[in-house]
Amino acid sequence: AISPCPGRCWEEGPRRLSAAAMAGFVRELERRGGPPLRLEQRGAGGVGCVVWDAALVLAKFLETGACPLARRHVLELGAGTGAVGIMAATLGANVTVTDLEELQELLLVNIENNKHLVTGSVRAKVLKWGEDVTEFQPPPDYILMADCIYYEESLEPLLKTLKDLTGPDTCVLCCYEQRTMGKNPEIERKYFELLQMDFELEKIPLDKHDEEYRSEDIHIVNIHRKR
Repeated sequence: AISPCPGRCWEEGPRRLSAAAMAGFVRELERRGGPPLRLEQRGAGGVGCVVWDAALVLAKFLETGACPLARRHVLELGAGTGAVGIMAATLGANVTVTDLEELQELLLVNIENNKHLVTGSVRAKVLKWGEDVTEFQPPPDYILMADCIYYEESLEPLLKTLKDLTGPDTCVLCCYEQRTMGKNPEIERKYFELLQMDFELEKIPLDKHDEEYRSEDIHIVNIHRKR
């Protein structure tokens, strides 16, 4: 089970938490090698302002050392609070965390709060899925995604961005929570169906996840471009 956190306040799928519930809340994410990350959240601004459980699972998976990150070029899509990308930067990666314009202030706050833990580098940039990605070339070594597949209208722009960003050697790590209510199962099915047109997928077994930060309904998929 995952350590208790605000991410478990929802029923099925991200939703906006009340300002009263989130006011002044800082999520601490423990690290194996030193002080925890301190991640500010926001009571208003939508789902990107909260540290979701899939982000915790992916961040802690990076700490297992399964993917060598030191001096690697890493790009996070839909970074939100920046939890995953900042964790990668503490492991020596050179990271660009990306999200919409309205999330940049929160990303910059969290980068500043944790810069003393970073052994690689980390910066925040605006990236809207489906639009030009020239400034993010050449292709990164890793693309990180946590809980990015819950809006049906964003699926095709996200897939276009993945195709535009990835090279033959890019490893995409996609972590998502499997949800059973409403349109969530259909959205997930459609996403992976479309994804497999251009990419090869390999699910990372649960026993390879962090021993504490794991859950049977949270999956990590290793994705590569088809050759």
